[in-house]
Amino acid sequence: QAQLVESGGGMVQAGGSLRLSCAASGRTFSNYAMGWFRQAPGKEREFVAVISRFGGVKDYADSVKGRFTISRDNAKNTVDLQLNSLKPEDTAVYYCASGRIGTVSRSIREYDYWGQGTQVTVSS
Repeated sequence: QAQLVESGGGMVQAGGSLRLSCAASGRTFSNYAMGWFRQAPGKEREFVAVISRFGGVKDYADSVKGRFTISRDNAKNTVDLQLNSLKPEDTAVYYCASGRIGTVSRSIREYDYWGQGTQVTVSS
């Protein structure tokens, strides 16, 4: 059973940057794709970014493409999300998730373990 712990959230002004990190344990990290999702108040959880098991394939939501970058370190069992040029609409709780398989997916149903979330707040 996997455990995921996010860190790095906080409050920042529009245009600023944050780096989120997710530490994984409990199963072979490099066997699975890793994703980031977010959920704003009153909205459904939505896909943000995903990276394949060895990092060769990455996919981003259109709303964050060119501003966010996902990366992973299989030696450290971590996956990071660099958030640049932040906008107030990026405000949400950000969740790290472990995929059921090694290939990328935008579907929440393809992720079986989730972290507790970390709050990102962007002020205008």
